[in-house]
Amino acid sequence: MELITSTAVLAAFSERAAAHDFVTVDTEFLRETTYWPKLCLLQAATEEEAVLIDPLADGLSLAPFFDLLANDKVTKVFHAARQDIEIFVKLTGRVPLNIFDTQIAASVCGFGDSVSYDNLVRSIANVELDKSSRFTDWAARPLSEKQRLYALADVTHLRDIYKTLIQQVEETKRWDWVEDELSTMRSVDTYVIQPEQAWERLKAKLNRPRDLAALKALAAWREKRAQATDQPRSRVLKDDALVELAMQRPISPEGFDKLRAVQRGFGRSAAAGEIIAIIKAVETLPKVELPAMPERYRGPSPRGAVGDLVRVLLKAVSEQHGVAARIIATSDDIDALVLDDEADVPALKGWRRKLFGDKALAIKHGKIGLAATRKGIIEFEISG
Repeated sequence: MELITSTAVLAAFSERAAAHDFVTVDTEFLRETTYWPKLCLLQAATEEEAVLIDPLADGLSLAPFFDLLANDKVTKVFHAARQDIEIFVKLTGRVPLNIFDTQIAASVCGFGDSVSYDNLVRSIANVELDKSSRFTDWAARPLSEKQRLYALADVTHLRDIYKTLIQQVEETKRWDWVEDELSTMRSVDTYVIQPEQAWERLKAKLNRPRDLAALKALAAWREKRAQATDQPRSRVLKDDALVELAMQRPISPEGFDKLRAVQRGFGRSAAAGEIIAIIKAVETLPKVELPAMPERYRGPSPRGAVGDLVRVLLKAVSEQHGVAARIIATSDDIDALVLDDEADVPALKGWRRKLFGDKALAIKHGKIGLAATRKGIIEFEISG
């Protein structure tokens, strides 16, 4: 198997690949100790050949391969593409054009939610993969024969999986379902975390506007620091510590020692000094400049009986159409539509609304009911 270590050889492969309808792509990377993933190996295959590309090789430029990724005439086939694409966005500033994710396609073709690559290989190619090299050190050189075989299998079997899935998507006429999911993956914003939005991933339940203001400011500070120093967020400050700081807001080094989630002595660090400055600035914000808190809903809880019925409906619809439930609606989607008939969620848009959303609203308003039968859950209209 070929390990490409020179730009000229990579350019020749990329030129040959550009003549094909599709190329399968995968990456091996490390990020346990970094914020940004470190690309260690690239794998690619056309219908005629499969190669490994060594991005750590001296003098190798990945520019020819990036040109291939930017070629909209060639479909780039990934499995669970998000982390792979994140790497390419970091290196090139753009998302590869004409992408296809076999995990997404599999989820709308009845293979289940977030199905793994080895499960698809087993189901479609009838091959059992050796996954013992999954957690090896991909930055170490030379690569062993076992590592090379493992890495190459991630793109060779992907060819057959892709062909099978596009045929199934075509037969079930679910291209619009796949396209809806891929639209998110095609946006650069999906892979670039803005520090000002970093607080959203914390899902913290705060009750006071000033606590929320502090959390937003502290989360932005942590994100910037993690990016600048290329270290994981948790190494800068753990999530629970960030939330506790937002709620307690110490303004002296000694104040940090009273917090359970912050390690002893942290209050005398340079980072703590920056945090204190942020907290003091938050404390001086006029009330009119504090963020608005989400309105509290006074009606039935989405976790109550109505929400339970809608979740049963989702399961029934999922089984009836052979598509993963998460693709149709998430738990957050259900909560939102129980609270608001016009919630801005995917479950109330496009094909998802026709398949599930309208029925969910009908259950919410007592227009239809659900019944258990030997054939499964069925819907029935409620008169009057």
